[in-house]
Order: sequence, then structure tokens, then C-alpha cells
Amino acid sequence: MFDLQVNGYAGTDFNREGLTADALNHACGRLREDGVEGILATFITDDLDKMERRMKSLVELRERDPLARQMIAGIHIEGPFINPEKGFVGAHPPHAVKPATLENAKRLFDAAGGLAKVVTLAPECDAGFATTKWLSEKGVCVSAGHCNPSREVLAAACDHGLKMFTHVGNGCPMQLHRHDNIINRALSLRDRLWLCFIPDGVHIEFFALQNYLRSAGLERCIFVTDAISAARRGPGKFTLAGWDIVIGDDLVARSPDGSHFVGSTVTWPRIQENNRKNINLCTADLLKVSLENPMRALDII
Repeated sequence: MFDLQVNGYAGTDFNREGLTADALNHACGRLREDGVEGILATFITDDLDKMERRMKSLVELRERDPLARQMIAGIHIEGPFINPEKGFVGAHPPHAVKPATLENAKRLFDAAGGLAKVVTLAPECDAGFATTKWLSEKGVCVSAGHCNPSREVLAAACDHGLKMFTHVGNGCPMQLHRHDNIINRALSLRDRLWLCFIPDGVHIEFFALQNYLRSAGLERCIFVTDAISAARRGPGKFTLAGWDIVIGDDLVARSPDGSHFVGSTVTWPRIQENNRKNINLCTADLLKVSLENPMRALDII
């Protein structure tokens, strides 16, 4: 698997203050043991100075660790330029959400030290699509997520460089319009967008995921984990940035009030098991959506 969305792994939280060299190496070692080829270390919405500091720390630690350089192919910046409305904001702290501006985008891009590969933003919160255009011209794959643009706005964003949609079916409210909703809008632009899905049976029920895969076509679909520090560890207490998360026996990462998910605990071995039991892709197709397509989306192959 080449995973475009990993917030942490095996007890290590990339979004925490004070990330250590040992913790980073530990996460990378466990990822490699689980058969992962590479990842994008993912940083979610927070105050800009905190996001900058955390990314700079990971960049510096990665530079000193050969295993981390091998495993961490880049950085996925998820926010803070997302929709602040309840449901669409998901697990991101609303107080830190802000509209996209070139000034703030440049701050985060620079903090990533040349490793920014994906930026997730809400197209409707990017005035004139200026940030999308600038990032795309810098070689970043700009992805829509935690958003609610009209289909017209989403298509216009594609005209300005938008190339992907982050965890389709998530980062949106439980109740949506039966037809004109962000899921159907994303699917309708499958010829222009890479569509990412979390195949854990929790973020998307398996029968719905099968429907989405058939509708979009496997040539444009990507599996991601959205893994947090609890991935590979089982039940217990974990963190994601400012969130304190309790993982129960069902291994589902929920907010403290239980109202929504906070990342995922799924791993590549579990995705393979899920596929055997519930998704039913052949080996070649599973590798297409888990390895080949993510690398194509980043122009690695």
C-alpha cells in the first residue's frame, strides 16, 4: 500500500507536540512491517503556528532517519482551509478553521520543507480558487474535502487545478439531500478527480463502498487509511492533535462525545482482510486502488 493519509501509527501521533526521533522511527518500522511501501504524513487543522511547528519538526526528524526518509514520501496538509459548518468540519477544531489565502498557504507550504504533496481544502472557501491554482502550480495535488461546494463550484475548482477528493463519504453530515449532495457531486466528476475512500466498513459501509467503486470506476479510486496513533494498537487511550480518544473493542476512533469519527484505526493487513470478506476485489484491482493509483495521483509513476 502507498497511503496518502496517515495521521499517526502504532502509538505515534504525527500531530502531537514534541514528536521524537524514536517515536517517528517506531511508526515507520511498524508501517514497513505491515507491508506499506510509503505514506504521506498527514497534519490536520490547528492554529497555523502549531501546524508549522509540527511539520518542521517532522521534516527535521525525517532528514536524520534513513527509514523515515524511505517511508515518508511527503506531507498531506488537511486543513485549515475547510468548511467550518457542523458535520462538514468533522473532527477538525472549528476555532482554527479559516478561509484559504495565499499568505497562509505559503506559510504551510514552506513549513513542509518541499514535502507538501497533497493539500485538502474546501473549494467554496478558496476565493477565486487562487490558493488551489497556486498550490497546483507548485506541484501539489489539491484535494477537496470537508467541504460542500455546489457541483458548479467543484467543477470550476477542477478548472483551476483541483485533482482529488479526500475520503469521499466522510467529512460531511449524517443527513444530506437525497440526490444533490457532496457525495454524488464528487462521483459525477469522476473523470476529473481521484476519489479516495477509507475501506474500514465504519467510515463507509462495505455495500456502499462497492456501489461507489462501481460508479466511479477503479481507474480513478484510491484507498487510504486516515490512520491515527491507535492504528495497530488495539483498545486504549490515544491522541490526535488536541483530541483525547478512547478506542473500544470495536476499534473505532470516535470523538469524546461519540458524535463523529476521529480518523481511523484500519491498517493495510486489515484492508486486505476486509477485501477478502466484504469488498471482493481481485488482487490486481486491490493493488491498483491501494498502490498504483495513489502513486499515479502524485506522478510518482
